[in-house]
Amino acid sequence: MADQGHQVYDLTPEEVSRGIAERRYLLIDVREPNEVAAEAYPDAVVVPLSGFDSKDIPDPEGKQVVFACRSGKRSVTASLAAQADGHAYDKHLVGGMLAWKASGLPTKTG
Repeated sequence: MADQGHQVYDLTPEEVSRGIAERRYLLIDVREPNEVAAEAYPDAVVVPLSGFDSKDIPDPEGKQVVFACRSGKRSVTASLAAQADGHAYDKHLVGGMLAWKASGLPTKTG
């Protein structure tokens, strides 16, 4: 798959958490509903990668969109797909939920 010059930038869990708290980032969780039901990011909007359409991403209202998944692979795929649709959504949570939890950041269930 040619990436046509698109890049995806890694953000650490701490950077993402701080950016959400400061209302700079909109976190988009691209995991599937069953994964989200088991454990979710506290402030994320869920747009599953299986049926991914960048039109399903809400208006970030000036915030930067950051994609997240379980380990950091699907979030890159989603970012590249959104960029291919003409959006400048070039950030993702490196390491995904695994890194988020390893950093001691909170999660929620359901």
